[in-house]
Amino acid sequence: MFGDVAKDLLKLMGQSGNVPGALMAEDVAPALQELQQGLNNQSTEEAPPPPLDDDNDTPPPVALAVRAKPVIDLLEAAIAANESVLWESN
Repeated sequence: MFGDVAKDLLKLMGQSGNVPGALMAEDVAPALQELQQGLNNQSTEEAPPPPLDDDNDTPPPVALAVRAKPVIDLLEAAIAANESVLWESN
């Protein structure tokens, strides 16, 4: 994840958005639930994408829920393995 998108996802998980950070194994499942609830709430509030314009080469924006898929997969794997999750900036 990069920049503001990563921080937005951290905040939806109930985190401060600070980097570096971590979740202890027992906090991963509640964080995943918060993230999924936040994404559900956000998807109902989002405006529909603008119609495609053949003259515009700009790709349509990618929904935050789509960008969150790798994070959701990581949190689910951490839950299954009863592991903590760390994040940092490179």
